[in-house]
Amino acid sequence: MNSDSDLQIAGDILEVPHLLQPPREHPATVAEFVGLARSLAADRSQWEHLVRYDAASRWYHRLRTGPGYEVWLLSWVPGQGSGLHDHGPSSGVLTVLEGTLTERTERGTRALAAGTQRVFAPGYAHEVVNDSLEPAISLHVYHPGLTEMPMLPESYLRSTAGTPNARCSMAEVS
Repeated sequence: MNSDSDLQIAGDILEVPHLLQPPREHPATVAEFVGLARSLAADRSQWEHLVRYDAASRWYHRLRTGPGYEVWLLSWVPGQGSGLHDHGPSSGVLTVLEGTLTERTERGTRALAAGTQRVFAPGYAHEVVNDSLEPAISLHVYHPGLTEMPMLPESYLRSTAGTPNARCSMAEVS
């Protein structure tokens, strides 16, 4: 018995099924969407055989859909980029599976190496580019599913540099 606590649990808590939440079939929270992206990233058999590279434009493939979300697989050959855009009303999780991508935002530029995850809210504006000499692959989870991806003028980054934008929040997940 732990004398530092007055809490005592008698028996096995797992033997009381009515106290346990049933596992969800589909993710519904930011943490669950991050977990979905991590589990897909770790299971190469789910996506590796699907990847194609297209020198003319970014290649993409919708990997999965569920109630209110979709998962996209993208490949990037050197020099390819997304252009400056946001994701309309969708939140997202960007996970770099292979290679290195560069992300530009009003806060600056950062390299996103394999394993890096970025979580962003609706209205988050960025440009993603493969500035390296090797191809890259990324996984994108959008909630709700991506219905629009408005392109923004390059002047948007210059006009918002150093100015926090309440609509555009993002976090890196470690």
